Amino acid sequence: MQNPLAKFMPQFGGEYPKPFMSLFKKMTLPLNGDQESLKTTVWTAYDFAKHHHEGQKRSSGKPYFEHCLAVGQILASWGMDQNTVIGGLLHDTIEDTKVTFQDLEQRFGKDIAELVDGVSKLGGIKFSSRQAKQAGNFMKLLLSVAKDLRVIIIKFADRLHNMRTISFLPEKKQIRIAEETKEIYIPLAHRLGMAAVKWELDDLVLKTLHKTEHMEIEKKLKASKKERDKIIQNVILPVKRELKKYNIDANICGRVKSHSSIFGKMQKRGKSFEEIFDIYAIRIIVDKVEECYLALGIIHQMYSPVQDRFKDFIATPKSNGYQSIHTTIIDSKGQLTEIQIRTREMEQTAEIGVAAHWRYKEDKATTPDLDSNIKWLRELVNILKDESSDPAEFMNLLKIDMFDDEIFVFTPKGDLEKLPVNATPIDFAFQIHSEVGLHCLGCKINHKIVPLNTKLKNGDMLEIITSATQEPSYGWLKLVVTTKARTHISRYLRAIESETSIKIGKDILEKTLRRLKRMDDMKEINESFAKFGLNSLEQLYESLGDGTILVRDIFKKLKPKEHIQIEEDEQERQERFIDLARSSSKGIKLQGIKDLMVSFGKCCNPIPGDEMVGFITRGRGLTVHRTNCNSLPILSKESDRLIPVEWDFSKKELFSARIKVISQDSPGILKKMSECISSVNINISSVDLKVTDNFATAYFIVKVNNVKQLDRMMKKLIAIKEIDFVERTDK
Repeated sequence: MQNPLAKFMPQFGGEYPKPFMSLFKKMTLPLNGDQESLKTTVWTAYDFAKHHHEGQKRSSGKPYFEHCLAVGQILASWGMDQNTVIGGLLHDTIEDTKVTFQDLEQRFGKDIAELVDGVSKLGGIKFSSRQAKQAGNFMKLLLSVAKDLRVIIIKFADRLHNMRTISFLPEKKQIRIAEETKEIYIPLAHRLGMAAVKWELDDLVLKTLHKTEHMEIEKKLKASKKERDKIIQNVILPVKRELKKYNIDANICGRVKSHSSIFGKMQKRGKSFEEIFDIYAIRIIVDKVEECYLALGIIHQMYSPVQDRFKDFIATPKSNGYQSIHTTIIDSKGQLTEIQIRTREMEQTAEIGVAAHWRYKEDKATTPDLDSNIKWLRELVNILKDESSDPAEFMNLLKIDMFDDEIFVFTPKGDLEKLPVNATPIDFAFQIHSEVGLHCLGCKINHKIVPLNTKLKNGDMLEIITSATQEPSYGWLKLVVTTKARTHISRYLRAIESETSIKIGKDILEKTLRRLKRMDDMKEINESFAKFGLNSLEQLYESLGDGTILVRDIFKKLKPKEHIQIEEDEQERQERFIDLARSSSKGIKLQGIKDLMVSFGKCCNPIPGDEMVGFITRGRGLTVHRTNCNSLPILSKESDRLIPVEWDFSKKELFSARIKVISQDSPGILKKMSECISSVNINISSVDLKVTDNFATAYFIVKVNNVKQLDRMMKKLIAIKEIDFVERTDK
């Protein structure tokens, strides 16, 4: 006879529900772990969560516990440790039931209780559509993540299932959640290396926010499936045969890139679905690292590789731990095909990123790469602790840091440092240490002195030259791209500006009182800062120095009956003094420069809309360069300095710009280019065209009003089917 307790206590009768067994089979057992003991522990959490969510329903009408179970299954499929999976099952108990932290700690231990509590706190953050507010909440999110990264991994599983079932919510709520996912969770998934999560969230967001476009891509992918599969097999089968000759056991498959990736390419390139050729890739999974390189050599013997599209992320992994070899080949049909080669372990890390590191936690195995993978997170937390950080600016910088590809440069000792693309020596200096950055005078790249605005390249070896007397300038903010460098420079400049304003304010007050012969009022004024809503005398002087408060305002507040008159010329002198102080610290406009010769650098040919910086040299006036100009001299405290400048020009003025266009050599291509340029009312000054190996390279010099007009023209050019590449060039 069957044990009657089996239904309620299956650990004694052996009858576990099918949903529970489905979850348990997905879990990764710890090394030397007791399977039955683990099953009992997980069942206790399963039963606890199901009991406390009893009677609760989701928007779909299904029991709420089905969501908790789905979150646990996602975490189990990622190979997370048992505590994280249990945390997933229980993740909503504190927030949505009467269960307390103490209840969970007593029943399941402190580690699981803290995980659930962390997820509940994240759930309590209400995101706003206003960017500054959203950025501020995101700071709190990061601070929580820094404590235990497993909290965010559970939150990712929670968000993933919520996005999968988002269609049951009202449309307004769908849009809010999708926007939040796009702004917060997708960038984090990318940075943490959770590619599979990022791709799925990307597609679900696209499906929610751009339903029509998603359906159109889905329809066209299905229609072109047979032809695409044929092309993929034409590459896979020969590669399989060749790898077998070398005894390489490889799993080879072709996959279509995500809907969101295809949609992004269509928008970025201004092309239709039919004109996007790189919508699929072939992945080769092998056992050993050596086999990755052997497979690469075999493939390059079989097919012609495209040199510019080869990347070795095994030798230099991305900061999120991603490793793989990427190469693009031209197959026998003349099609471009991307091939990715990696080991099975690299495949696991590529799919679920840092989540893969927790599979070894049970046997206390060390994971030395984990801390380096989230080093960026620790640095962001330090920046967040600075109360003066601007949330909106931080959010924008964070997006740049998250999405940019990385470059790898070396210190003189051979240590490898990772930086975003377009990073400069100043970014590198702050990466080494904030003090090195603040006193950075110059830089040697590969033993050669270069300007501070030089963009770093992969493999560069850098040596920073420092000086105790060197200080950052506002021009530096136009040269840096990393959050860390920008934050330290801004903080330093704010402090200097505040100090300067205090000195100016004190000087203004003393001179005015001395002229009015009212120095006896100095003590009363010094004690009056609270009446102006300020916290200290220094703040009062600073407000006088930056023009927020005038001496006239002080007398009106303190001596309203005396009607003290400050002559107009004195008032104007004070304001001019303030303006001078502002211009010396915050920069000047070209039209505001007096007694200075102004010229424009021929090396970079700036036009309206370009970010610029002025280079002042004694005796030679001011030369204006684009901020990314390689000819910009090294910043020197003794003889020259960089200052930000702005344009002053008539809207009718035209400026010369040079563009480079690479296209297929086809009849009438020059005519198409010329007509395209003329269609946006832009005149061509000259054109130079050369043809090599069926590719045409054309250089146009055109007359434009500003950068926006130039960009519009370049976008129209790249939309021409035969054109592969368009860029602005000065060489």
